[in-house]
Amino acid sequence: MATETLTLGKALNIGLRKALENDPKVVIMGEDVGKLGGVFRITDGLQKDFGDQRVIDTPLAESGIIGTAVGLAIRGYRPVCEIQFDGFVYPAYDQIVSQVAKMHYRSGGKLRIPMVIRIPFGGGIGAVEHHSESPEAYFAHTAGLKVVSCANPQDAYVMIQQAIASDDPIVFLEPKRRYWEKGQVDLDAPLAEAYPLHSARVARPGTDATVLAYGPMVRTCLDAATAAAEDGRDLEVIDLRTLSPLDLGVVYDSVRRTGRAVVVHEAPSNVGLGAEIAARITEECFYSLESPVLRVTGFDTPYPAARVEEEYLPDLDRVLDAVDRTFGW
Repeated sequence: MATETLTLGKALNIGLRKALENDPKVVIMGEDVGKLGGVFRITDGLQKDFGDQRVIDTPLAESGIIGTAVGLAIRGYRPVCEIQFDGFVYPAYDQIVSQVAKMHYRSGGKLRIPMVIRIPFGGGIGAVEHHSESPEAYFAHTAGLKVVSCANPQDAYVMIQQAIASDDPIVFLEPKRRYWEKGQVDLDAPLAEAYPLHSARVARPGTDATVLAYGPMVRTCLDAATAAAEDGRDLEVIDLRTLSPLDLGVVYDSVRRTGRAVVVHEAPSNVGLGAEIAARITEECFYSLESPVLRVTGFDTPYPAARVEEEYLPDLDRVLDAVDRTFGW
């Protein structure tokens, strides 16, 4: 078994390499993904090994990248598009919502759009404007799109391959602040036996309260659970992994046991994923709840300047404060 310690970014790189090796119809497209290897070096070395017809440096035109990929997907290719930073996706939003999400429905099921749109998302890296946003709710709200987010190197390695192999268009959110965090990755595990792509998972079992997160906030919640354990409080942490479709069966099971739920994400609270999840938990688990479902999120403002971003982002203290409040009812 080839288990290695890899960063999340390197795990993505190896996963993309395997997808390119396994299917000649896979192509990677984006700004600086080829010769440079991407801003975060996620595609480092791939153009050198697979050529510039399969790892394509595109013009600085996100709508052009996505529009071209739609045509490729219709003709049987599996394009993997990189949006260099989360805040750069908006010029392509029309293409994603009007074409990528609608083509299968519009064609009466005759056309598939097997493409992946990779978006490094979230803050915490000290970047400038348009480089630290969390646009997931826009895409999770859009019928016809699937949306997933990895949180650790093992999931990054497996989920990117699963997404590329899917016949559906998938927005693949990568937690950029976690690119350099390391973990164990099993490089030999058969993809067919891997944990399903659109399934949530318990990241840490517990009995006292359920804390839900995805992407960059999973590590924050795990750290909060470790800190809570020092005070004798046992938190269950669930990594949602899939944002559309949501997989909430494991969440309902957990909340029925713990009686308390806290949802954590970086995006603003207003009409965010946390609101939808809280509503569904309340509908399904009302008689099990000991307190309202609480949210810990970014604020309803544009993402702030880097020097104050730590005041904006949910952190361990804010998560623990919300957990404490659930015990105050």
